[in-house]
Amino acid sequence: MQIEYAKVSALGDRQDNQDRAAVVVAENAALMLVFDGMGGHSDGARAAETGLKVVQDFFMSAPLPLFDPQGFLYMALSRAHDEVVGLGQDLDVDFRPRATCAICLVQEGGAFWAHIGDSRIYHVRDGGVLQRSRDHSHVEVLIQEGAITEEEAKDHPMRNFVECCIGGDAPVPDMSITHKIDLQSGDVLLACSDGLWSGLSDAQVAQIGKPGENRLVENLKALSIKALSINSPYSDNTTGTALRWIGH
Repeated sequence: MQIEYAKVSALGDRQDNQDRAAVVVAENAALMLVFDGMGGHSDGARAAETGLKVVQDFFMSAPLPLFDPQGFLYMALSRAHDEVVGLGQDLDVDFRPRATCAICLVQEGGAFWAHIGDSRIYHVRDGGVLQRSRDHSHVEVLIQEGAITEEEAKDHPMRNFVECCIGGDAPVPDMSITHKIDLQSGDVLLACSDGLWSGLSDAQVAQIGKPGENRLVENLKALSIKALSINSPYSDNTTGTALRWIGH
């Protein structure tokens, strides 16, 4: 499995960084993880840290390549949710730790995504965004219904209203899990927190895919700097993991 990968996480205009991210690479599979601790709730960083550790440990203990990728993603996020719920069991429901998340599994020439909330995954090919995950948010529902445009969503008063997350209430939250997405040489996958994608157009996000040997680290860094600049002086924690598929 030939891949190139990168990670970035910047504080932005916040007092602490509640995002957590990792890229875990094995011989037959790789896993990209981004967890965004929800700042309006106590200990968002702990929620993100816990969620990431649960999924990472589950992946590292599994036989690879995974026999049932979609089942793995569902189980991994369910376990992460249960663990984060446990962190807040003695707190009032409004103050329990919570996080959004996006994870992407790459194996056997394909990718499988899963996300909860407004952390996103993008698939970039030939200089454009081929597809992206759809947020679990009120604004995304309005976009899908044609009530507002993607451009109008950027300034919508409810743009930060997330409809599901890990942590908080005990029932397993809604999550979106894809079928296998076939990868071509040069394709780039980006998993990121809303601090990275908010304010950026698809064309700007697609710059992550600029070709060039060992360019991915620089491309991701440039993208995060652009997001921080656009969102300044109110930029959020800005975090992303990227993976370029080269081939088997």
